[in-house]
This record gives sequence, C-alpha cells and structure tokens, in this order.
Amino acid sequence: MKRITRLAYQKRNKERVNVYLDDEFAFGLALAEAVSLKIGQLLSDEDIARLKRDDEYHKAYGRALDYLSRRPRSQYEIESYLRRKEISEAHIERIVERLTTLHYLDDFAFARYWIEQRESFRPKGARALRAELRQKRVDPAIIDQALNESALDEEEGAYQAAAKKRSRWEQIDDYWLFQKKAGAFLARRGYGWDVIRSVCQRLWNEQQHDN
Repeated sequence: MKRITRLAYQKRNKERVNVYLDDEFAFGLALAEAVSLKIGQLLSDEDIARLKRDDEYHKAYGRALDYLSRRPRSQYEIESYLRRKEISEAHIERIVERLTTLHYLDDFAFARYWIEQRESFRPKGARALRAELRQKRVDPAIIDQALNESALDEEEGAYQAAAKKRSRWEQIDDYWLFQKKAGAFLARRGYGWDVIRSVCQRLWNEQQHDN
C-alpha cells in the first residue's frame, strides 16, 4: 500500500492534478478523477493501476472530442485516429460507445454532412460520393439512405462545377472536342453520361450565345 502525501494542480493545466505517493510524484490525473482522493489515503497497486487506466481513457476521450471538433467524423475515422495515437482497443471501444450514445458519432449524420458539404463547395456526382464515403468505411446501406434523403441535384451540381472551369474550354470551337474536354472533367467528378451530356450542351449553348 502507498499513501497519498500530496495533491497539486499542474502548473500548465489546472484541470489536472499531480498525485504524490510516499512523498514522490507518482502520476497525473484529471481534476474530475482527483476530487475523490485525499491526502493520507492509502492506495493499493490495483487502485493505482485503475486510476492510471481511467486517466488514459479520459485523455483519449478528450483527444477524440478535439478531433471531432474540427469536423464531423465517421466511426472508422475516429477509430483509426485513436489507433494512430496508440490507444488501447478497450478504450477505443468504450470511447466509440460513449460518443455514439451522446450522438457525437453518427455515420448517417456524417454521410449527410459529407454530401451537403460537397454539394455546397465541391460538387460531385453520386458515384464519386459513394466512393468517398466507402473510403470512410460508411455502411453502403447508410450511404444509399443518405443520398436518397438528400436534396442532391446532380445536374445542377455538375453545371456549377463545370461553369467554374469554363475558361479552360472557351477557345474550343468544335462541340465534340468541347464535350470531350468538359465531359472528362465531369466524369472525374463522378457524374454519369446523361448528366454530362445535358450539362455540356447547356454550357456550349451559353458559350455560343456569349460569342
């Protein structure tokens, strides 16, 4: 058994407390965990191991929240991030369960977010969106549901994407070459042939009218 001889706030982080056992620094704890301790209290090896383990969990959970604060994440992204930080699988499972219960982690909401962001800032077709979300390990059924429930307008998105690049092709005076160039760009964005053909015709007509 070891006795707690001192509890002191860390100088750089007042939300953490240094724990001294038998007059020697032993480990740090989150303030929320340290409030249950008191000077003179005896700790067994099992108590110490549990406190350290719980602290590792709380630090890992804080990292996960920070990672989520930058933008929504898929469950796979959170798990991968924590593994890169060498967090134990037991802590990862516990963190994912807690984040899911609190609705901070929701693959359907993430898929909706991803689709909306793409449509607003970098339009892509459903095919490309599916591929991107599959890379995030979102379940295909969730992807389909998110796409079906979104207000995704592929033709308008394709038009907006191509219109921003119209200057690349404005000197082309042959429609088929214009369609080949603009169509290749749209195909790389994941749009299907029907959408590409319609958008290319629309852009070509506008270009002819402007000239």
